[in-house]
Amino acid sequence: MSVSATAALWFLPFVLPICFYVAYTDLRDMRIPNQAVLLLAAVFILAGPFLLPWSAYGMGLVQMGAILVIGIILNAAGAVGAGDAKFAAAAAPFIPVGDLRLLIAIFAANLTAAFVTHRLAKHSPLRRLAPNWKSWDSGLKFPMGLSLGGTLAIYLMLGATFGS
Repeated sequence: MSVSATAALWFLPFVLPICFYVAYTDLRDMRIPNQAVLLLAAVFILAGPFLLPWSAYGMGLVQMGAILVIGIILNAAGAVGAGDAKFAAAAAPFIPVGDLRLLIAIFAANLTAAFVTHRLAKHSPLRRLAPNWKSWDSGLKFPMGLSLGGTLAIYLMLGATFGS
């Protein structure tokens, strides 16, 4: 992995609660709060200079901007939700470009598992644990925050364990 194990380990306690919160709020309300996205970006902006070389930190900021622009375009085309686009942009600087293939694999597996689990729970007695979640009745829409937050959390946990 390209990510530094030390950086991933230091980012993890700050990022993990945000990822859980994003997954929960997207399941409950079908939206990712701006405060969570801003907090995630702030973690990178404030801690990044102490944990990463300047070149990696600068590249992370470039990635954040690039993914935000791509997300805005995809949102305008109706392909992704605005919260999903903003969260992806805030998460982007935590992932070095060298780990993009790994990230895509983690995301694909996580998205599949999250989608199947959500749909099974929706039609099972588990639904009674959270009967008012909007994601149960969202039709074909899926709370991507569950998978996006999970992917970032898994990536950083793997990075803390197997990073360079």
